[in-house]
Amino acid sequence: MTVGQVPRTAAPAAGTPAAGGDERGSRPPWWRRSSWVVAAAIGFAAVAIPMFGRRYVFFDMRIYHGAMEWWAGGGTLYEFIAPNTTLGFTYPPFGALVMLPMATMPAVVAGWLNTVVSVVALALVLAVLLLPIADRCGWPRWPTLGVALPLAIAMEPTRETLGFGQVNLLLFGLVVADLVGLRWAARREAARTTDRSRRWSRPELLAAAAGSVSAGWARDALRRLWHSGAWAGVGIGLATAVKLTPGLFILYLLVSRQRRPALVAIATAIGASLATWVLAPRESTTYFTSVLWQTDRVGAADFTPNQSLAGLLARLYDSTETPGLLWLSFAALCCALGLSRAVAAHKDGDELAAFTLVGLTATVISPISWTHHLVFVIPAVVILGDAALRRHAASSGPGLAPTLAGLRHGTAAVAVYALFVVSPLWWVYHRLPEGSHYDSGLPGMLAENSLALGVILLVALMPWRPGAEPAPALFTPIRRDHGLRHRVAGPRRP
Repeated sequence: MTVGQVPRTAAPAAGTPAAGGDERGSRPPWWRRSSWVVAAAIGFAAVAIPMFGRRYVFFDMRIYHGAMEWWAGGGTLYEFIAPNTTLGFTYPPFGALVMLPMATMPAVVAGWLNTVVSVVALALVLAVLLLPIADRCGWPRWPTLGVALPLAIAMEPTRETLGFGQVNLLLFGLVVADLVGLRWAARREAARTTDRSRRWSRPELLAAAAGSVSAGWARDALRRLWHSGAWAGVGIGLATAVKLTPGLFILYLLVSRQRRPALVAIATAIGASLATWVLAPRESTTYFTSVLWQTDRVGAADFTPNQSLAGLLARLYDSTETPGLLWLSFAALCCALGLSRAVAAHKDGDELAAFTLVGLTATVISPISWTHHLVFVIPAVVILGDAALRRHAASSGPGLAPTLAGLRHGTAAVAVYALFVVSPLWWVYHRLPEGSHYDSGLPGMLAENSLALGVILLVALMPWRPGAEPAPALFTPIRRDHGLRHRVAGPRRP
């Protein structure tokens, strides 16, 4: 062999691993290996939606579109009644301002535009929920989202939201955006804690000072603001201004002593409402003095799709109205239970579980919670599944113990998902006075209230994962130790 000549090596035999013992070279790419799983998920959704869902014609979107055309034409917003119905516009005036541009397009176009934007919002939410789990488990990211998205669309709250032209997925995305902000705030505080404990050299300090006054300081400042999470609370504030139910998240932030995002949310909601009051004073006055208190504008409490606590009690009493004192008592109990468990999950370092418990509690205590409002069952299924994975990964020992670890949570995840795909309440739909809610006996009563019972059980029993989603250390108490200030962060010790 002459100088500079590259030595030849024998090619590995067929079926033997490549150099370094890596067999990946002989395996097909990940997208080809995962494509059949994604195709199966899409096929499942394509079968489940027409089998268990209803015929959707953008019914609610047509009401919103008609109200916006009526308002844009000079009519009084809350006097609009959709043709051949008794239904009108029920959202706060800020929500009307957001929807007003749809008056310039046909109702069908507005419905499909809302569908596309809602699916994008759902995909982003699923990325927030699942990518940390996929990275921890070594799953490829895109196939994970490709499987999760059609499976989530097949669930009752999602398919009803898309089919009726509702905005629940958009509000869901705004709330989860604040969860992302809290994540970034936690990372920023952890980095600041590390920097405070580090001794900086003089050249490093000079370089940092020079970088802070560089030509791109404005762009860098905006990027730092975005990744700092200081804006957390804006999403909840906007969602509350569009629809009042997300306001329970503000109460949760206050109770859990996350004061900064709570104040940001309050300021955002009040600011949006005041700005609307300036632009539409008549509608704002009418809504907050009259429309807000007319719960019968959206239908009778006993309607089968109303899967709130109030709807459950009305059907148990076989009445179109909810027994007021009984509902207030149980609603207060459910609210206290849900918020206390959410605060406990927050302190144990699982902010996603805390947000999920608050979202589920809000649908339980609301006077009207249609099935398309129950979107927080999606993260509930994710949390149950992840709890099963964590228990299985942490198990060890002989016999069946490692195999059975996490079985309880895994079974619960499958059961909750199946319940909200099948949605048995439509099998025994009853409406007074044409029929009684007891016409189908006890099995029919259980089926007609199945989603409400499922959500209440999740509020009472859903587990959380200590340390999975640490809360920002900046919102935790400070203790003094040997003259130094230490921030107490991380999950509580069992």
